[in-house]
Amino acid sequence: MENTNPGNPSLDFPQDFRCPISMELMKDPVTISTGADHQNPISRPTPSAQHDELVAILNKMDFTPFKVSSLRKLRLIVETGDVMMEDFKKSGGVEILVKIIVQILVENFDFATLRACEEALGVLQQVPFSDDDELILERLMKPDCMKSMALILQRGSSEARLCAISIFQKMSKADYQWNYVAQDQGIDFFKSLLEMASDGICSKTISCALELLIQILEASKKSRLKAIEAGAICTLIELLPDSNRSRCEKILQLIKLLCECADGRLAFIEHGLGIAAVSKKMMNVSNGATRIGVKILWLISSFHPTERVLEEMLVCGAVKKLVALLNVGGGGGQGTTKDRVVKILKLHGGSWRRYPCFPGELKNYLGLGNDS
Repeated sequence: MENTNPGNPSLDFPQDFRCPISMELMKDPVTISTGADHQNPISRPTPSAQHDELVAILNKMDFTPFKVSSLRKLRLIVETGDVMMEDFKKSGGVEILVKIIVQILVENFDFATLRACEEALGVLQQVPFSDDDELILERLMKPDCMKSMALILQRGSSEARLCAISIFQKMSKADYQWNYVAQDQGIDFFKSLLEMASDGICSKTISCALELLIQILEASKKSRLKAIEAGAICTLIELLPDSNRSRCEKILQLIKLLCECADGRLAFIEHGLGIAAVSKKMMNVSNGATRIGVKILWLISSFHPTERVLEEMLVCGAVKKLVALLNVGGGGGQGTTKDRVVKILKLHGGSWRRYPCFPGELKNYLGLGNDS
C-alpha cells in the first residue's frame, strides 16, 4: 500500500497500536487473549424483568397454543434461583401446572397434550415443598392429579417418568396416605413401578423406582396387597441374582415387606427360585442383606414349613449359611438376627437332621440328640 504520509513514519502503524484516547503511539501495546475486541459482559435480565416475564407466561398459559415452549421458558426462569422459585409459587404457578397435567385424563387426548403434561411435570419436579406447603400438597394430592401422574408412569417418556417418581417421593416424605393410591389406581400403578425397576438401561430409574416402592409399601399394607397382585414377588426375585449391593438390599427389603403378608409368602414359595435367590445373597453382600435374608427365611419357614420348603432350604444352602451365622461376629450374626437363626434351626432341626449333610455337632448344640 502506498504511504500517504511519507514525512511521518509513525502513521504507518495499525490503529490498534495507538491509545484510543490521546491517539498517541503506544510504547508497549498488548491485546487480550480473545483478540483485542473487549466488549461489555452479556447483560442479564434484572429480577424485576424476570418477574414480569414469569407473570406474563403464567397469565397466557391457558390460551397459548405453544404450551410446550412456554413451559420450557418457565422452567429456565424458576431454575435461576430461590427468588424466582418463590415468585413462581406465590403467583399460582403450581395450580397452573396441575391444570395442565390433568388434561391427559380427557378422552382421546392428543400428543401435544401429553407433551405439555410432561413439560409441566419437568417444571413441577423443580419445585421444593415440605409439610409446611399445605396448599401445594393439597393440589398435588387431588385424585385427578394423582391419576395423571400415575398415567405418565405408564405412557410417558423416560424423563417424564423420572420426574413423576421424584414428585411422588417428595409427597411420600410429606406423609402422604398411600392407601388412596392403592384404592384409586389399582395394580396398574404398581405394574408401572415394577416395570421401571426392571429397566436394564438406566440405573437411576431402577433405584428411584425401588426407593418409591419401599416408601409406599412401608406406609400402606393395602398397597402391599396391590403390589403382590401386580406380580411384585416374581419380578423382585428375578431381579435379585444380578443386583449390586445397594439394589440387592432394596430388593430384599421389598420382598420382606411383601412376605409379611400371607399372599406374599404364598407367592414367594410358589416361585421356584425364591429361596435359592435369597440364600445366595446371605453373607455374600452385606450385613444388612444378611439380616433381611434371615428375616425372609424366618417368615417362610415359620408359616409354610412344608417338606418341599424345608428340603429346598437345605439343598439351596440356606441351612448351611444359617449354621455359619451362629459362629460369625459382627452385624450379621448378633442380636435379633442370631436369635432368629437359632429359632429356625431349633424349629426345623428335627426334619433336617435326617439328611446326612446336616452337621452332627449342631445336633448337640440344638439339643436334638442322636438319630437313634
